Amino acid sequence: EKEAKEIIYRKGDATQPVGEGNKILVHGCNDIGRWGKGFVMAVSKRWPEPEEAYRRWYNDLESDSQPKRIPQGDVQFVSVNNNDNDNDKLWVANLISQYNIGRGGKKTGPPVRLSSIRTGLTTVAREAKEREASVHMPRIGAGLGGGKWEDIEVIVKEELVDQGVCVTVYDFEEKKGR
Repeated sequence: EKEAKEIIYRKGDATQPVGEGNKILVHGCNDIGRWGKGFVMAVSKRWPEPEEAYRRWYNDLESDSQPKRIPQGDVQFVSVNNNDNDNDKLWVANLISQYNIGRGGKKTGPPVRLSSIRTGLTTVAREAKEREASVHMPRIGAGLGGGKWEDIEVIVKEELVDQGVCVTVYDFEEKKGR
């Protein structure tokens, strides 16, 4: 079993995760069925399945509350571009880590919920071990989610790295001169 010591940071596109073996690409989603801004756009550009699965998940909710809400911290694993090659599979993990969308108000704060990231990453760690997969992500919760990466990074370390899961975090660089 490989020992993970630190988060690996690299410049690049998280939708093109680097390395050998099975991989799980984790990103944060809101709880109200909206998919249309931020990292999800890069996901949808590469694969239709994660968005379709997320929208189905939301639409199939049995809920009396308005708006309906997917439970915070839940994770949906969606298989993408998986051929017959057993040890090079990729799943996108739709992790519900944001309450509503937008900037959030004084009462509710930014949309990201750190407790939801923690709950979700506990699930991701279990699945990563079961699937013998490394975990790849943008700086989840720190973009549209409005969270501070230094707070989220601690959770990523505790719930994934300290559990022996290899984690790579990608910082996207805009290509200049296009």
